[in-house]
Amino acid sequence: MKHTVVDLFSGCGGLSQGFEEAGFEIVSAYDSWLPAVETYRRNFSHHIDLCELGLDTELPAADVIIGGPPCQGFSSAGLRRTGDERNTLISVFSRLVERFRPKAFVFENVEGFLTGQSGHFVFELLEPLISAGYRIHLRKINASNFGVPQHRKRVLVIGGLGWDPTFPKHSHSSLGAPGATLLNGNRLPFSPTLGETFSDLPPAKQKTGSRDDPQLDHTFSSFSAADQERASLLKPGQRMRDLPEELWHESYKRRANRRVSDGTPTERRGGAPSGLRRLRADEPSKAITGGALREFVHPTEDRPLTIRECARLQTFPDTFGFIGTQAEKIQMIGNAVPPRLARLIADSLAIDLANLASTANRGALLSFVPTASTGMSPILKKVTHEVEAKFGFDKFSPQGDLWP
Repeated sequence: MKHTVVDLFSGCGGLSQGFEEAGFEIVSAYDSWLPAVETYRRNFSHHIDLCELGLDTELPAADVIIGGPPCQGFSSAGLRRTGDERNTLISVFSRLVERFRPKAFVFENVEGFLTGQSGHFVFELLEPLISAGYRIHLRKINASNFGVPQHRKRVLVIGGLGWDPTFPKHSHSSLGAPGATLLNGNRLPFSPTLGETFSDLPPAKQKTGSRDDPQLDHTFSSFSAADQERASLLKPGQRMRDLPEELWHESYKRRANRRVSDGTPTERRGGAPSGLRRLRADEPSKAITGGALREFVHPTEDRPLTIRECARLQTFPDTFGFIGTQAEKIQMIGNAVPPRLARLIADSLAIDLANLASTANRGALLSFVPTASTGMSPILKKVTHEVEAKFGFDKFSPQGDLWP
């Protein structure tokens, strides 16, 4: 008998794809963005509701609830909006899990989730779930350690109702990523590179007209003349700061050196903007976001990436088609959980559920790993101390058995 799953804030279906590949049955999914819902319906046969989730939403019974509430309110890639209404969706997720009490839940979000509003969202997620009896791991991960050809730092939270879930083991080494030498060194195969990921794609074509191949999506729109000049001067791995200053974007000039004490810039999170960046073929890609078509230059050609190249870096199969404008497609791809990461999470959870045994009646924070680095920003250090004071946890250091 298959274990059942409800996918909240499903987007186009990255989590659903991985869980379905692992043999789970998705009984229902929910999202409020029409292009993502239409894309989900194109690729999956089970039901998805186009709706705004709320605390009174009725969900079908399921063994597992998965999801990643919209993160733009505290993402490092966007404006920092205190009180952004989308942030309250963290509470919607936690309260729905609390109310329907599945055997397990999986939550994924951006690393800014840890420090947004001084850690408020961490407590908004953990407090009701631990009170309800969930025993939880919360860790920041790099998706490249799970076979994704992309340095993608995200927060992954896994909980079991009255039992201790296993946090999925790394499958790959990703040397060159921050903290990599603290994790598993050379004991595992290297993550796939961008070059390997693109190796069997046909040559990309320049986009003409308004229509595109709805299946492959392997065309590109040319850079502006100014960006084309910038791109032609960038060597693999170089970005805007490596160009002559007279070629910098005006926004880059304004923001390049403006930072505040907790490690974030005054106008936006995430440090000085990279502007254009030429990717390297011999490494995993930088994180694919909604800005990837504007910001990334192909490693060997003076052009932007294509939708299909971005989808491959996110590990979507080539049979997965996207519905919408170019801007909508790259936004849903950038928002998605890479299916390969979702599959490894699901595989680990399937083993747990097949051998389920209650270990405790009370909820607990089993581990809290907010960074794989040896240092922390002041705000992250503050949040960590507050989490430890509130919940305690068994493990913190990225050393030892946390990182097999």
